[in-house]
Amino acid sequence: MSIYQSGEYLEKNPRWHAADSPWKAGQILKMIRKQNLRPVTVCEVGCGAGEILNNLHAQLPETNFFGYEVSPQAFEICSAKSKERLQFTLGDLLETDKRFDLLLCIDVFEHVPNYLSFLEKLRDHARHFIFHIPLDLSMLTILRPSRLMKTREGVGHIHMFTAEMALAVLKDTGYDVTDSFFTAGGLELDKNQRRLRTVLANLPRRVLGKISPRLAARIFGGYSLLVLAKPS
Repeated sequence: MSIYQSGEYLEKNPRWHAADSPWKAGQILKMIRKQNLRPVTVCEVGCGAGEILNNLHAQLPETNFFGYEVSPQAFEICSAKSKERLQFTLGDLLETDKRFDLLLCIDVFEHVPNYLSFLEKLRDHARHFIFHIPLDLSMLTILRPSRLMKTREGVGHIHMFTAEMALAVLKDTGYDVTDSFFTAGGLELDKNQRRLRTVLANLPRRVLGKISPRLAARIFGGYSLLVLAKPS
């Protein structure tokens, strides 16, 4: 975890993925509205640049938002966005007794060395949870392991999942899954920065994704899983 506290991660990812945050907030809102959730308090663990919460803050005017971040560099970015109903804390949520209506864990536990213990301890801190889990393992990435290593070294994913593995991990650590759906970040993000080769490679992913996102994720990758869960 030292790379998040030493500044190494910020050096590799200067904006801490803030550009993706409006899209991620949109996926979270989709789940909240689909399930008619009305959280008074929402916490994001590993909130990074704080931009997901900042976007949600504008969409849910009756909700109070709290972000926890262990990286001093990320906290410097997110704390500048503090305002009424939006607060940030430099520290580990698991070392507190705080509890919330809804807890967001967005692209986080694949970074945590002991992710099973992390998820078990996290379970006590909310009534409902929304997880966003990158599905790095696919037929394509297994055939091209250099892509997996690039993900590991560039964005710090030290654990990698398929959809089935991700859901099994949540069950094993004491969560009941209420709902889930696939998100197509590989198709919907960074459209203006793609090379022609990437655009062409996305064509079969897009076609199959309209028929079966699960199968497209399994074969081509480029998908994540958004999960609503509660403690068992």
